[in-house]
Amino acid sequence: MAGGWSRDGAVQDQIDASVDDEVQRARSQLVSGESATHCEECDSAIPEARRKTIPGVQLCVACQSSLEKHETSHGGINRRGSKDSQLR
Repeated sequence: MAGGWSRDGAVQDQIDASVDDEVQRARSQLVSGESATHCEECDSAIPEARRKTIPGVQLCVACQSSLEKHETSHGGINRRGSKDSQLR
């Protein structure tokens, strides 16, 4: 159900585009290759179990958690341009 001047199915198209963008972003952040033995940020040792479980890991658990917390604190793109998103 679309409203205003938009065609039927436009809302679902926006939802699909948002999901596709997020999947693409997540895939672009995947690492591959050889895992580091020491964290790139704090230089602490990365446990062998973590290196084997996550191929290409470069950060220790603490630094990875901090990075993910920082990334999730930023809001996403609001494609609909609601008034609430414009007031932030």
